[in-house]
Amino acid sequence: MSEYIIFPNAPIAEAILDIRVELPKDVTLDILEMFYDKIKDRYPEKQHRTEFSAGIRLDQHGASLEKTEASQTGYLFRSQVEKKIVQSRLNGFSFNKLKPYSNWNTFRSEARELWDMYFNIAKPLKITRVALRYINRIEMPLPLKDFSEYILTVPVVAPELPQALAQFFMRLVIPKPDIDAVAVINQTMEIPEKGQRLPFIFDIDVFKETGYSGNEEAMWNEFEKLRDFKNEVFFKSITEQAKDLFK
Repeated sequence: MSEYIIFPNAPIAEAILDIRVELPKDVTLDILEMFYDKIKDRYPEKQHRTEFSAGIRLDQHGASLEKTEASQTGYLFRSQVEKKIVQSRLNGFSFNKLKPYSNWNTFRSEARELWDMYFNIAKPLKITRVALRYINRIEMPLPLKDFSEYILTVPVVAPELPQALAQFFMRLVIPKPDIDAVAVINQTMEIPEKGQRLPFIFDIDVFKETGYSGNEEAMWNEFEKLRDFKNEVFFKSITEQAKDLFK
């Protein structure tokens, strides 16, 4: 595993550790809500997690949007003070840490403690997917000549077109066969704040499909590999000028 510098002003806006599972059919939302009793002192705010779905109907008259349906899939438990969120869902568990992010060991340790609680309550039959997602918000000083001053993988506009960009969205999917993982990289930009800095969003989501049948140590070894892959993507994508922003 490669070692990378820890920046005092890292651009991490949110870090997410996610575990997808298959639960027994008799696990209900009431059972998932029991998680709250164990953590409510630390995560006092409880919120329903709802997903929406809609379909398109095709007939001789053309296409029409069918009725949107909402279904509750779990709960979110929040600590506004510490800027943390725990998700207890019918399809899995997530731990979110908003800025400020301290370090990997602290983040992983709390995620693992909370996961153990979820596992003991929900008793998953199988762990199907593990993932780490780091959403970075890099504030680039203006005026900016080119994104490549800070990021090595950027959109390229044909040279005979106007070179100014008002908005963009770029998505890359990069497999890493040696650990059987995939990185999904999304890049975009936000409106500059008061014309001083341009917020560049560098969103790295690394994941691996799995088939663990218990709360195994091997799963956490996979997270170490995913973390190293995430770091590889980040550090090999930024320039020395970008690193100066985080020192």
